[in-house]
Amino acid sequence: MNEKRPKTVGILPVRWASTRLPGKPLADIAGKPMIQRTYEQACKARLLNYVVVATDDERIQNAVVSFGGKAVMTSPQHTCGTERVAEAALAFPEAAVIVNVQGDEPLVDPEGIDAIVKAMLQDSSISMANLVVKTGEEDAKDANVVKAVQDKNGFALFCSRAQIPFPRNEVKEYLKILGVYGYTPSFLQKFAHLPPTQLEQAESVEQLRVLEYGYKLKLVETPRDFQGVNTPEELEKVRLILKYGKD
Repeated sequence: MNEKRPKTVGILPVRWASTRLPGKPLADIAGKPMIQRTYEQACKARLLNYVVVATDDERIQNAVVSFGGKAVMTSPQHTCGTERVAEAALAFPEAAVIVNVQGDEPLVDPEGIDAIVKAMLQDSSISMANLVVKTGEEDAKDANVVKAVQDKNGFALFCSRAQIPFPRNEVKEYLKILGVYGYTPSFLQKFAHLPPTQLEQAESVEQLRVLEYGYKLKLVETPRDFQGVNTPEELEKVRLILKYGKD
């Protein structure tokens, strides 16, 4: 983390009450809790000046402090990670860019985080950006994977758990959404207070709230995919990757 860069803050939102994996942030992965793995990866990003965990659970806060990380307590009433990030971001009014790194991304690529920050610092018209990677048909058909389609300028047209674009004819490219998002502080606060939308609730995809209200979402492509943890099966997969260095 370079303090000489424009002020950029990485916030990792985590909660205890995961539906499929309760206590997921503290799940052991090769001798370290998941949140420590994610935090350490985020700290490797060259363009982040500060990294902090935002949580609603003292067990998580204590774990972060125990490995030397920074953590803040946030309201237990938040319904999504974005709201949690928005509350934590209020402590950094001088920030130029806030980066939301999902706490269940223990293999998050630091260069992907830097790509988000760089895109936003270079183009002040971008109010929100999302990291994406090219993927294949297996992910395209997987409802656990959120996909996106974009316009000619790299802004999202739509995001969905469905297979988009549908391969009525040959599809040359699918884009998989990854768990790294960038915001300007003002847009983050605005977005977090917008009521959820119909499409967002139907698909459980927050990006659709951005699009339904008519805002633009910049898609920033990275060449490296990384495995997140949403299910017990994905947790075991990450454990194997870190143990053996491969899937």
